[in-house]
Amino acid sequence: MARYENLGYKKVFVALDGTEEQDAVLDRAIAVAKNNHAKLYIGHVMDSTALETAGTYPVDLIPKLEALFRKSIEKTVEAAQQDPDVNGVEVVVKYGRVRETLKEELLDHIEPDIVICGARGLSPIKYALLGSISTFLLRAAPCDILVVK
Repeated sequence: MARYENLGYKKVFVALDGTEEQDAVLDRAIAVAKNNHAKLYIGHVMDSTALETAGTYPVDLIPKLEALFRKSIEKTVEAAQQDPDVNGVEVVVKYGRVRETLKEELLDHIEPDIVICGARGLSPIKYALLGSISTFLLRAAPCDILVVK
């Protein structure tokens, strides 16, 4: 029995993308955190690619986008913070290119035991051009990955 004692997760990281599907992904991450009495890290990267392509953008845009994201998960986060089986909740929002920022500024610092993300279901053309964050995570993250469909 001793070899299975330490196989639980202590740090659960969920990568949210701001889409409608993120609620189901966040709910699954909370369930994993509860079942493991783990700390939950909620990460979101505001993609800079579109704004970089445009060349200029309003300075106050990024704080407004961050506030909208935080508002979209506010009630769920509050409920998770009140749950005695979740060992803390931290929301981390960054701005940059999604893959690099996700890996270098979030995963490398938090060092989670599991990463949970959604499968956005990109069209074949968008997939060919953009790739998949879940596929990137499978290759780049040194821990377990759970992709919620």
